[in-house]
Amino acid sequence: MPHPGPRNLLTDIPGLLVGHAIDERVDTGVTVIRTDRPCTASVDIRGGGPGGRESAALEPENMVGQLHALVFSGGSVFGLGAADAVTAALSVQGIGLHLKAGAPAIPIVPAAVLHDLSNDGDKDWGLEPPYRRLGFEALNNCAEDFDLGAAGAGRGAMAGVLQGGLGSASLDLGDGLMVAALVVANPIGSVYMPDGETFWAWPWEIAGEAGGARPQGEQDCNDPMPELSRLDSMGRLQAGANTTLVVVASTAQMSTADCKRVAIMAQDGIAMAVRPAHLPFDGDTVFALASGEVELSAGARRQVDIGRIGSAAATCVARAIARGVYQARR
Repeated sequence: MPHPGPRNLLTDIPGLLVGHAIDERVDTGVTVIRTDRPCTASVDIRGGGPGGRESAALEPENMVGQLHALVFSGGSVFGLGAADAVTAALSVQGIGLHLKAGAPAIPIVPAAVLHDLSNDGDKDWGLEPPYRRLGFEALNNCAEDFDLGAAGAGRGAMAGVLQGGLGSASLDLGDGLMVAALVVANPIGSVYMPDGETFWAWPWEIAGEAGGARPQGEQDCNDPMPELSRLDSMGRLQAGANTTLVVVASTAQMSTADCKRVAIMAQDGIAMAVRPAHLPFDGDTVFALASGEVELSAGARRQVDIGRIGSAAATCVARAIARGVYQARR
């Protein structure tokens, strides 16, 4: 039976490290996912209000199809400055594409941002938003173990009308094939069933990782947008004001097109854990990457393996969303 990896974190995928940095005064943060080598990757965007950079470089029809690091940040458009910092730092280390002798290395560092500008933090930063500094700090903090909850890019996140957060989960499928996810949950939708205690993702929870709550009795789950009036009064019904940011990874050898398919399938994990999902107001973005240690089956059977990885990725995403919100609210 599949079971979580040794850490139940994204870093159960060999070669991946995660680092956080937060600014308590601004009530925001940055998370960096660093790879020890270029990783094949792609991206799928389903929300109507995304914010990011370098996503086009990961489309299967384009040339690059790999990344050297990935950045998730609060701060909406200002948070993109964190990726500038990571790009500069990696280039100085000689990490990136080398197109001409003597020219700087060109790291591919995609990024996605969430809107946390409406919280109580001090956003009067003038010409010096904190995100470039936080990008350097998060990169320097990269390690195999990292905090969940109100950490890194999840510092100022909301999930519906409640506190959101950063979560992670993994699944060992056997024979060296590991799948994992890291999620920053800032959706407009609710992660809880109508009882306000049970996560929508409860059927996929493992070993009480999200508190172990289970639904009691019948619940009316037909309201298409719970807490509508409160969301409106909080100013959250605006494009770009909400999002769920995701990276899923596996140890498989996959092409950019394979990663795209896994990212598409992993989006279902958001819908498994958040109701409603993929709204015009959300920026739901899923990156998928492959570390390449495990060779998949040949021929038609290979597509079965890709489907299995995509399904496992969706499960890890749902678990990570619940786990992140649970840890943030403890």
